[in-house]
Amino acid sequence: MTYYDQVIEAAAFLRSKMGSPAPRIAVVLGSGLGAVAQAVASPVIVPYSQIPHFPQSTVEGHSGQIVAGSLGGAPILILQGRVHFYEGYSPLQVTFPVRVLGALGVGAVVLTNAAGGIAPDYHPGQLVLLSGHINLMGWNPLTGPNEARFGFRPGAGLRFFDMTEAYSKPLRELAKAAALEEGFVLEEGVYLATPGPSFETPAEIRAFQAIGATLVGMSTVPETIVARHMGIDVLGLSCVTNLAAGLSATPLSHEEVNETGRKVEGRLTALLERLTPRIAARIEAER
Repeated sequence: MTYYDQVIEAAAFLRSKMGSPAPRIAVVLGSGLGAVAQAVASPVIVPYSQIPHFPQSTVEGHSGQIVAGSLGGAPILILQGRVHFYEGYSPLQVTFPVRVLGALGVGAVVLTNAAGGIAPDYHPGQLVLLSGHINLMGWNPLTGPNEARFGFRPGAGLRFFDMTEAYSKPLRELAKAAALEEGFVLEEGVYLATPGPSFETPAEIRAFQAIGATLVGMSTVPETIVARHMGIDVLGLSCVTNLAAGLSATPLSHEEVNETGRKVEGRLTALLERLTPRIAARIEAER
């Protein structure tokens, strides 16, 4: 069975569990942010372990299940946890869930993550919109033969495609407006992805600052690339869970990442509840 066939089989299984049509909006929750799924109304929960060919989360803070229902009155599909390259998964496995989202007809995906703050004015617990990314993972998930059948939307599935607006500007504007209504300002930043799992050295952080990064993490970029290959709009949202190496007086730890993530879950949930219906309305207006 080809990779493409595996994606189609997994999507068909999920469709049978959720009913049709599937939600047009999806959210991927990063480390420590999984409780956002508790706000979903009338949830249908499908563990990753039940989905054919779906990779299994092994990292603390990633529950490993799909929650489908409604958020803010809009149909939504939430991936409660992701898998990473450092867990031993291949690039194709890392991006398999996003491929399945494309096969389900998802038109927009919100990719959240826990990130180290590089910008000197960031603080733990801050939410930051992604305006761009820098890929220092050493690989691209599209390496190899191009599978044009993943172009589920018009003009998608190309071998070479534009990444000028990897993170949708219209979705960023919707997110900023929703944040203001929730009483806070969403700044924009540039996310730099490393393969992990070790945290960065202070020397590396200084180098990342020099090339324009304001956030650093170990995910999101492969998912963004694959989503854009399929024509899915992407909104990237980082939770600054700690200051990066050399900028904090305390050693970095995954426990700190999860603890800060849990503290910001309420704010993230309120933002997504307000934002989701607006993204849904935008998708419908474009159909």
